[in-house]
Amino acid sequence: MESIFEKKWIVVLTAIFCSVLWGSAFPVLKVSYEELQMAPDDTIAKIVFAGMRFLLAGVIILIGMCISDRSKLLVTKRQAVFLFLFGILQTGLQYFFFYNGLAKVSGMQGAILQSSGTFFVILLAHFFYKNDRINRKKIFGLVAGFAGIIVANWGQDLQPTFHLTGEGYMILAALTSAIGTIMAKELAVGIHPFALTGWQLSIGAVLMLIIGLPQLEQDAIIFTPLGWGLFIYSALLSTAAFALWYSVLKFNKASEISMFKFITPVSGAILSALFIPGESLNAFIIGAMALIAIGIIAVNYKGQREKAMLR
Repeated sequence: MESIFEKKWIVVLTAIFCSVLWGSAFPVLKVSYEELQMAPDDTIAKIVFAGMRFLLAGVIILIGMCISDRSKLLVTKRQAVFLFLFGILQTGLQYFFFYNGLAKVSGMQGAILQSSGTFFVILLAHFFYKNDRINRKKIFGLVAGFAGIIVANWGQDLQPTFHLTGEGYMILAALTSAIGTIMAKELAVGIHPFALTGWQLSIGAVLMLIIGLPQLEQDAIIFTPLGWGLFIYSALLSTAAFALWYSVLKFNKASEISMFKFITPVSGAILSALFIPGESLNAFIIGAMALIAIGIIAVNYKGQREKAMLR
């Protein structure tokens, strides 16, 4: 695995594939809310739905690992403690914010706001890696990126709109995701990336279901054939995206692969415009995507002098 995920072209293709999958989650979840008749303010229904999705995704990976190489699922007591905390943060807490925040913003806004996680990774990396300090180039990139987030959140009346349980939750989801990225890079030593994904998703999902199921109201979630299809797809995209992303992250610098995540808001916004009734691309969204792309590329761009120093 190490030789595969250190090859540049495989890293690029894998990162792009993961980003597109994550982008597709925005319209899928927005359509799912409507199809399953979940009320926008029903927090418990969304917690249960997220728990079901991630439990299925985690179990799929764990069963696959049992069949292929059961020994890689075994962890030490110290690793087990990390996995428990990681599951609570990266799955439980992040997706509590994500699912409830996405219910109150458009799919395109959600895709753009979630991309702020990339910039949080850059900021956190400054404190964790001596060879990844913030410099002028990164400051420019961060300013451009956060400017894009502000533009995406600009109302039609040219006034900024912000609600804690909407846009605020999406940004908090991005922050917890960034913290999880650093944790996975720094603390998941000796844990197979697929095992990390399977345990993380399963632990976080079980916590969600323990909290949510006793409080779930009758008919809060009504499944239909289309609803089941969307549910299964959302679980499979989590299975593939997280497992492959952690595999790439294990053998590459977090800041180096972060540039590819600009594809997530781009694909998320485009797919939302295609599949969510009433949503369409406008000048604000296009401008926001351009600013975010410029920001991430600026952060990761290496000039000829830098490339020569790395040789």
